[in-house]
Amino acid sequence: MAAPAIEDRLAIEDLFVRYTTALDAGNVETIVDCFTEDASLESPTVGTYLGRARIREFAERFARFHENGAQLRHMISNLAVTVDGDRARATCYLLNLITRNGKSEMLAPGRYECDLERRDGIWRFRRRLVILDQPVRLEGV
Repeated sequence: MAAPAIEDRLAIEDLFVRYTTALDAGNVETIVDCFTEDASLESPTVGTYLGRARIREFAERFARFHENGAQLRHMISNLAVTVDGDRARATCYLLNLITRNGKSEMLAPGRYECDLERRDGIWRFRRRLVILDQPVRLEGV
């Protein structure tokens, strides 16, 4: 795989930002739209979800978490991307802050490891793996 063209790099970076900010806002439709129809999402905190219908269930769980007064802030950095045609691999570091009941705390850091696919000119996650430095439990998710 090669370094991406600037247009691909920016589109992939935008995908990561749209996904994380949608999680924080509880925006189910945006979260689901970030994935291909046959995508997988794997997280040690919330489990494994295969396909958009199951990823929608995951997104709805996070939306309820947000509606119940918890505020997550996903912060990503050190995005590294390689592209091979309409497929790409991307990884980045992940920090999460959670605020609830008037208290904020940082959760265990980690990273995202992702396979992406461009269909009809749009980059989406085909496989998204969350790797954390230590276990995290999110009560209410």
